[in-house]
Amino acid sequence: MNPRVIGANLVVKLMSFYREKTTMFFTFAFPIILILVFGTIFMSQDNVEYHLCVQDLDQTKSSAESIKTLEQDGKFKITRVDPAAKAAQYVRDNRVNLVLVIPKGLEKSLLRRKFLNDFTTSVTITYIYDPSSSSVLTKMDILNAVLAGINQEMSGQPPFLRSVQKSILTKKYRFIEFFVPGIIAMSVMTLSLFGTVDSDTELRQKGVIRKLSTTPITRTDWILSNILYQFILAVISTITMLLVSYAVFHVSLHINAWLLAFILLDVFAFVGIGMLLTRFVKEAQSAAAATNAISYPMMFLSGSFFPIELMPGFLQKFAKALPLFYVNEGLRAAMVFEDNMAALRYSAIIGVFAVVVFILGILATKWEEDQ
Repeated sequence: MNPRVIGANLVVKLMSFYREKTTMFFTFAFPIILILVFGTIFMSQDNVEYHLCVQDLDQTKSSAESIKTLEQDGKFKITRVDPAAKAAQYVRDNRVNLVLVIPKGLEKSLLRRKFLNDFTTSVTITYIYDPSSSSVLTKMDILNAVLAGINQEMSGQPPFLRSVQKSILTKKYRFIEFFVPGIIAMSVMTLSLFGTVDSDTELRQKGVIRKLSTTPITRTDWILSNILYQFILAVISTITMLLVSYAVFHVSLHINAWLLAFILLDVFAFVGIGMLLTRFVKEAQSAAAATNAISYPMMFLSGSFFPIELMPGFLQKFAKALPLFYVNEGLRAAMVFEDNMAALRYSAIIGVFAVVVFILGILATKWEEDQ
């Protein structure tokens, strides 16, 4: 191993990357765009307010108070629908997903129940909804909870079961705080995997790697300089993402030595996978397709964008077999939960994987066969 040769090759790689302004821009811009887009969505979910159309056929003081209760307790933004309109047609014409219909006779039935103790009287609230909408079920669940509260209040009986929320964290975190570590892990994976495969495949096709075998640079020097190059890009990308996250969304994350450790393990793991792919895929087009086939399932199934608990059971088992899952969980354990034992456990798992694939990648990188 020759440090001067490694340093010289590293400088060449960095200068080449710097000259390619478009590549440099999109390399760092892609994860930042993801953080800005999803961060905006998650920020709005902290104070979510649903749009609800209400058609009041009763037009009484009681019905007006019921609508006010829905607005306050259900966090709905109410839009009044003309009582003369047909609710189903209104849903189609105005492209809304739900109209709540308060029937005529609400106040009359309420008075009979309250003053005449006629508990046989009831009122049916109708939901006219579009089943193709993804949010309509959430709206109806909230409405059912609010209506259950109204019924409880009308009965005059205190609730038997009450609930209280207790977080496992001493500090309240927003979803954006859980999201940023996943984007960091995904970004480092993408840089390391695509960077290794694209670079090595291009050099192989141009015959550069064959010529390198006749120069003083050894295979070890070449691989180590590539590792350092990917690590430097990963650190710069991570710093950029964290600066944007802190400046725009005021995230509250714990920055410690675990962050650098997981970035390094992430780089080793996916540079190793990249070297293996380069060994078996010769053309640039085939290499890009093979890289996408590996990276995209890991992006969406390893918990970078959303918790794996939302996936079916068989996909959860598959997710836990992916190396990116352990980088995601390790970064969250360190940066969000401050759980050093969990971070150590996840680092051990991804560390073993990184060592295995990196050694296999080194063994697969044979310059002599390309002569």
